[in-house]
Amino acid sequence: MYNNVESVETKLQRIAEKAKSDPDCKFTSLFHLMNEELLLGCFEQLRKNAASGIDGVTKEQYAEQLPENLRQLVVRLHRMAYIPQPVQRVYIAKAGSDKMRPLGIPALEDKLVQAGWVKILQAIYEQDFIGDSYGFRPGCGCHDALRALSQTVENQPVNYLVEADIRGFFDNVDQDQLMKFLAHRIGDTRVLRHIMRFLKAGIQEDGVFRASERGTPQGGVISPLLANIYLHYSLDLWVTRKFAKTCGGTVRLIRYADDFVVCFQSEADAKRFRTAMEERLNQFGLEVAAEKTHCIEFGSMAIKRAKARGEKAAIFDFLGFTHYCSRSRNGKQFRMKRKTISKRLTAKLLAYKVWLKKNRILSTPEILKKTAMKLRGHYGYYGVTGNSRGIGAYYYEVTRILFKWLNRRGKRKCYSWEKFDKLVARYPLPTPRIMVNLF
Repeated sequence: MYNNVESVETKLQRIAEKAKSDPDCKFTSLFHLMNEELLLGCFEQLRKNAASGIDGVTKEQYAEQLPENLRQLVVRLHRMAYIPQPVQRVYIAKAGSDKMRPLGIPALEDKLVQAGWVKILQAIYEQDFIGDSYGFRPGCGCHDALRALSQTVENQPVNYLVEADIRGFFDNVDQDQLMKFLAHRIGDTRVLRHIMRFLKAGIQEDGVFRASERGTPQGGVISPLLANIYLHYSLDLWVTRKFAKTCGGTVRLIRYADDFVVCFQSEADAKRFRTAMEERLNQFGLEVAAEKTHCIEFGSMAIKRAKARGEKAAIFDFLGFTHYCSRSRNGKQFRMKRKTISKRLTAKLLAYKVWLKKNRILSTPEILKKTAMKLRGHYGYYGVTGNSRGIGAYYYEVTRILFKWLNRRGKRKCYSWEKFDKLVARYPLPTPRIMVNLF
């Protein structure tokens, strides 16, 4: 039978087109999109083994009565009777450290509803976000941000950089300011009320509830989108539409979530920005980490000028890589090169060692298979142009840790390097190779 009912995807596409064609449009009718079709799509995208939240409900359990569960959920949503539950806080080991990292786990239905709002809000805000905002967006990633940074520093007249770090960003977002930002585009008051409920849902830890007066929902899929909206209005538009117009040369902001770098041609503009940026963020309840925020000389002339002062050219860290000034192989062209941050490399190796210790009861073929997966994952991120040495060092150290632990499992020194090489020939480990071209 022919079905002339418009799908949710089609409706979202029309909203996106309207948002793109009319930047001032305020959407007053969005809540009807939160229906069973949208939530079913969100449910199907949930990970099967995702941890359960405060409700203890798993995806498998919810699926037993899925049509009825979704129907009842939609009824409660449209009656405004749906109240998000507190996020369950747990702690996981932080790689390379004795510290534990807090992790928020929302209840299953909260995950569904948040995912639904993400789909709806993304249709609008993806048309608004600047091109150099790369974090947690469809079709964007860390490598895109790194590529944009390389192209800017190497091909534009860039002489200075401001690298910035916002202290505890996700915990310090001003919720009232965020709601004001959302109201620029969202005129449907029921949508705004629902988002505010998620912001105020709170945290439960060891059976004790704690209200959340600041910040975005911990562990929730909506949190990165709300963070991008907050920084879009508080930082991105200010830099691109206001501050850049007061500068005398190249200015480019490259941001991934709350981690960003701003490129400048002029030293005066860079230093002025360092001060103005801090004042601007303070207006929205945000504070830069002074120890991680710097204005540095960086670019094609940096090495020469630093050498004249008897110094080394400055370096900076961004998205897991230490960036430094260098030359092309023939020495004729300036190149910004990068390597894995030393602390990240150490932490990853320590994490592998801890994993190997916990899983040493696995069979040797299984350990080698999982080690191969870990190596491929490492190359997939860190295997970028210019970082051959970094991924080579990771491979080298992993094989030595593996050799050591395999020897510990059996009789003393049961593996020689010759025997180990034969084992690896039988169960191959992927050798280091560049996976991502940043040029």
